[in-house]
Amino acid sequence: MNKVVLNVLGTAQDAGLPHPNCFCKNCAEALENPRFRRLAASLAVVVPEEKTWHLIDATPDLKEQMARFQVKYNMHGRLMDSIFLTHAHFGHYPGLLLLGREAIGANGVPVMAGKKMKRLLEEQAPWSLLTELGNIDVQEIKEGQKISISPLVTIRPVEVPHRNEFSETFAYWIEGPNKKVLYIPDIDRWNEWNQDIYKACEEADICLLDGTFHSPADLEKIGRDYREIPHPLIVETMDRLQSLVGQTEIYFTHLNHSNPAIDSDRHVRNHIEAKGFHIAEEEMEFIL
Repeated sequence: MNKVVLNVLGTAQDAGLPHPNCFCKNCAEALENPRFRRLAASLAVVVPEEKTWHLIDATPDLKEQMARFQVKYNMHGRLMDSIFLTHAHFGHYPGLLLLGREAIGANGVPVMAGKKMKRLLEEQAPWSLLTELGNIDVQEIKEGQKISISPLVTIRPVEVPHRNEFSETFAYWIEGPNKKVLYIPDIDRWNEWNQDIYKACEEADICLLDGTFHSPADLEKIGRDYREIPHPLIVETMDRLQSLVGQTEIYFTHLNHSNPAIDSDRHVRNHIEAKGFHIAEEEMEFIL
């Protein structure tokens, strides 16, 4: 019987771990030991028996993510059947350039994007060359639109608030035969969203949520102001969703390099896990 697999390709905030020009504890350890590395947040939705797969976000790490994925699922040389983009920030769409003539030279890979994101890809260089040469086929998708990528699975975008300098920002509902996933790698504040995060997570079997920062101290120690980079805090999200533990599996992803939840001493991570929440890891699989 066919099944749907959700594979976690990456779990880091846009620039990954180690972060460029940073030698904090987490970054120094990742430079010394590859097992502490994290690639930029991304997912693959796979139907192994059909040999089809769909990518959510084309990160700066796509070259490595794609190779790992193709080997793992025995899809050597099999390009993704489509790409769903969340928004136009560094960690989420530069990997599209690998589809261009300087690299893969792909032919008509469908790229699903909001109206503003579509315009950016069609009108702004270097992305416009991908569309002119037919490497990608940008298709506009809208809030609430249910997109069937297989008889077994649908993907539905939902707009969320997130510093939309160049495009709108989408989160995604991913629904397989048996389970429903909510993926929100980036959002400014839960109380700025026109939906109730508790009710949304209550609908889901699995949630992969913005865990960029554990607390404001994450940024203070690297000289950045949390108010300038709004994301919900892990501590706040846990408080909001604590009573869902045991009903919904909740994972934190899009983790900033300064986040103590990924510190090798595991003190903060152990506290998170003791409350029934989880830290997402690359190569995790969820059967949907």
